[in-house]
Amino acid sequence: MFTTLLMAGTFLGRLTGYVVDGVPMSLITEAFFLLMPALLAKTFSMSILLAALLSFGRLSSDSEVVALRAAGCSIPRLILPMASFGLCVALLTFGFNETVVPNATKGSLEIANRISKEKNVSAALPISRTEIQKGKLRLGIVAKNVNPADRTLQGVTLISYDDKGEESFILLAKELRYTGTQNWEVTGGATLLSPDGVTVSRLEGRIWPEQIGKLETSFTDLIKERDDDFDALTMAELGARIAKHRRDGSRLPAQIANYEYGYWNKLSVPLAAIIFGALGGVLGIRSHRTGTAAGFALAVAIIFLYVMLANFMAVWAQGGAVPAWVASFAPLVIGSIATGVIMWRRNG
Repeated sequence: MFTTLLMAGTFLGRLTGYVVDGVPMSLITEAFFLLMPALLAKTFSMSILLAALLSFGRLSSDSEVVALRAAGCSIPRLILPMASFGLCVALLTFGFNETVVPNATKGSLEIANRISKEKNVSAALPISRTEIQKGKLRLGIVAKNVNPADRTLQGVTLISYDDKGEESFILLAKELRYTGTQNWEVTGGATLLSPDGVTVSRLEGRIWPEQIGKLETSFTDLIKERDDDFDALTMAELGARIAKHRRDGSRLPAQIANYEYGYWNKLSVPLAAIIFGALGGVLGIRSHRTGTAAGFALAVAIIFLYVMLANFMAVWAQGGAVPAWVASFAPLVIGSIATGVIMWRRNG
């Protein structure tokens, strides 16, 4: 049920677009099943929450909880099996996230790229990229077309930034050619402008203007797809990528914080199963009868609060207000405190 809701809210539009564009149904079906593992990994803990709410709600309705309490069983003792089962699910989720999800996500990205290339075989392939050097924005690049055969960018607008992050020069070039070993040159003529649009000079021949900072990214790295789909990376791969970006300064601090947040989420998302299991069990113990609809509504409300808090913490982490690991685990800490307080009150 939760997987269906997530699929409808994330990938259904993309899959529907494939159908409209006439993509073969076999390819759409393959893409669907390759997208499914990433969604399943996120819904395991959600399912534990709903299962605990419904299970303990039924035990309460049948007076089983009353009988257990009369026999001297405390609320924490009642919740322990549910928390233990949550731990098992957390371990399963982590292993699933590290083995099945990355390979499946990479496969879905390959299908998406293949469909995009087949659909745009005769059309221009525009790109928009940024060059980050030593943790600062240095260049902004927009190209109307990419030609992988001769490693050129065509119809290029390039904006250079100074140390203060202000625009220093604008380059309008017919073509940028990659000559290898991280060297680029302007070919076909270009115009160099100041930030206010005044022409500084006109360039001819195969050169690179000295007023513009050097473009250090290789052609392959410049045109490759974004590398921040964390579902396509294992925890070790993501950690290595963070270390690389820190070392070469190829990402802004906010971008690195986002990578770190995704890294710690590889642990915090599976561990949510333990908290959701215990919280669902405590909230499911009631003195009155409740139906499955009430349990589902409560589960949706809790998950909504969890996601909203996680998004707030992600923004704070990117802004540098809190460390990434604090932002990632904060919802779990708050959930643990809430579970403990409710458990203490109901055990009294």
